[in-house]
Amino acid sequence: MTKVKKKFFEPGKPLGWSKSDGQAKRRAAALASRKGNALRTAKALMALANVTQDRETERKSRADALYFYRMHKKYKKG
Repeated sequence: MTKVKKKFFEPGKPLGWSKSDGQAKRRAAALASRKGNALRTAKALMALANVTQDRETERKSRADALYFYRMHKKYKKG
């Protein structure tokens, strides 16, 4: 009997994010899913980038995550 691998990444809430959507739509959907919190959105997207096996998803989610990290840093300073 083979042992079933347990997935270590289980998102608590869907992002509403799709790699086939345009950049603005992806970012708006992801931010809305986290109630406007840029830091939470960035962390969720980075987690997705770290576990996906699809290269396109990894690139787009990482780029969006970095965008939200910069956005959080910009507005945190004032």
